[in-house]
Amino acid sequence: MHIVVAGASGRTGRLVVERALASGHRVTAIVRPGSDAGVGPGAEILRADVLSGAGLDLPRDADAVVSALGMRPGDEQPVSAPGTTSLITAMRRSGLSRIVVVSAVPAFTTGGGEPWWFRIVRTLVRRAMPAVYTDIAAMEGVLRSSGLRWTILRPGYLTDGALTDYRLLPDRNATTPAHRTDLAHALIALAEDEAAVGHGYGLRRGRAGRAEAA
Repeated sequence: MHIVVAGASGRTGRLVVERALASGHRVTAIVRPGSDAGVGPGAEILRADVLSGAGLDLPRDADAVVSALGMRPGDEQPVSAPGTTSLITAMRRSGLSRIVVVSAVPAFTTGGGEPWWFRIVRTLVRRAMPAVYTDIAAMEGVLRSSGLRWTILRPGYLTDGALTDYRLLPDRNATTPAHRTDLAHALIALAEDEAAVGHGYGLRRGRAGRAEAA
């Protein structure tokens, strides 16, 4: 596959690029103009402003877009919703239809199987960072109404750590933190999976030492 990665220079985006390349995919990494910070060798670089859409000319031979966009500490303006809107516009121009995005647990307020205490935690987190989760919720709305072949992945609090035998929870929230390596692995796995189109998933961290196929 030819996978386009948005937010490729971020902490998650860099791992997504690495994972895609390790899986044998061709990768186009979108980075801010004037920078390819953190993107390792092997990826093709597309310098573009995702928020405004300037320079966002996606390759027509791409198979999927994976978005790791999100607000960072210190950001004052939304990122996920305007960035995804620009990606959708660019995808339509280039004839692309498959997109997988990172969201977050608090954006999914009807997660089945949640313990009662987790609903309280989710509410408190949303109140603590209203701008972040308003942005993410708006992004999910834009995506669902786009008509594209979308998949949403909602990890919990992200930490560093080795790949685990994580689980994907269809239409449910996970109540555990998630490793960024698990998130990157899962994003590429979902991009490869046609059965994931039109679904949202929680990401549950598992035991360390996941065995990978050669």
